[in-house]
Amino acid sequence: MAEGTAFYALRPGGWRDYVTMLHPPYTLWHLSYVGIGWATAPGAHLDRLVALLVAFFLAVGLGAHALDELNGHPLRTRISDAVLKVIAVASIALAVVVGIAGAARTSWSLLPFVAFGGFIVVAYNLELFGGRFHSDVWFGLAWGAFPALTASWTGALGPTVPGFLVAAACFELSIAQRTLSTPVRALRRSTQSVSGSVERSDGTMETVDAAYLRAAPEGALRAMSVALPVLAAAFVALRLAAP
Repeated sequence: MAEGTAFYALRPGGWRDYVTMLHPPYTLWHLSYVGIGWATAPGAHLDRLVALLVAFFLAVGLGAHALDELNGHPLRTRISDAVLKVIAVASIALAVVVGIAGAARTSWSLLPFVAFGGFIVVAYNLELFGGRFHSDVWFGLAWGAFPALTASWTGALGPTVPGFLVAAACFELSIAQRTLSTPVRALRRSTQSVSGSVERSDGTMETVDAAYLRAAPEGALRAMSVALPVLAAAFVALRLAAP
């Protein structure tokens, strides 16, 4: 049987449940799109980057993941439904407040982004409208393209070609994440047993079990969850160093 509900899941109980609920590698991964998108804007407005990171951490790191755990406790944490609801409502509401305050301070053109963000985080994670917004494409749009495009638009206060190109790249990266993580989740959370073997051309045999099937996709996810934050940090540093 697979060990743990995710490669980053801590032993259940207490504060560890809250860390696990945050999906730390994936939260950092999607916050990286914010940094990369922000770096495509012509001006280095550090205050806007900080506000964006706070808003997306609240909405994605806390809100979305609290709603996800509320829907059947897939991570098997011991956090009560009541606490999860408070975390979700409070964090998403605060994210919207941060977004509206940022729009008031910079440009009202950001309001559609705030509205869409507030809507999609709820519609996706609660599978509203018959799950219409809970698909691979919507995952790529909501967790990949949207953070990057929002950050780019916030930095430039308007559309830019680099912003749309980066959003497209982040969309594809999120699709790759989804493609890798879906079978891994199934192996860890809903597979009772796996058995089989692989015979190589030289006659050697390898036992096939859940760990064997998880190794490649999970290894790629681990590597990408480190690479994306480092890449984002490089983009941000480059933008801050630019004249």
